[in-house]
Amino acid sequence: MSRTAEAPEDLGIGVIGVPKGSPIALELRLEAVGEGVLVTGTAVVELAGECTRCLRPISDSSEVDIQELYYYPGNAPDDEAARIEGERIDLEPVIRDAVVLDLPFTPLCTDDCLGICPTCGADLNDDPDHDHTEQVDPRWGDLQQWSATTE
Repeated sequence: MSRTAEAPEDLGIGVIGVPKGSPIALELRLEAVGEGVLVTGTAVVELAGECTRCLRPISDSSEVDIQELYYYPGNAPDDEAARIEGERIDLEPVIRDAVVLDLPFTPLCTDDCLGICPTCGADLNDDPDHDHTEQVDPRWGDLQQWSATTE
């Protein structure tokens, strides 16, 4: 069964996630089993966020696997188990768990992103040869003058 659904709010982590209302392409198989309905398949989502090194925008897509057993009323082994409610199956918690667990903890625009200069904030990807003159810790400044006079 193929379906497209809208992404719910807050589907992601602070730096990357699925934009609210973006399409989630679902390719699912529903099988009746003794205790309920087994749902297996995939969900394809669009991702948007920021690189954690240089803060450039990132956009990508991700395909996650879904598998959950939805119990018939009265068959659930505990209160946490997914249940069939009437004739409906709520896929949002399963999709949320699968997508959020699949997100990169520190998303990068490229694997070799250089980030930003800690001194001035320049994007080192645009200027990899960016450099500042060697900064001396002011606490050691007097010693530097002393070493210059002893040479």
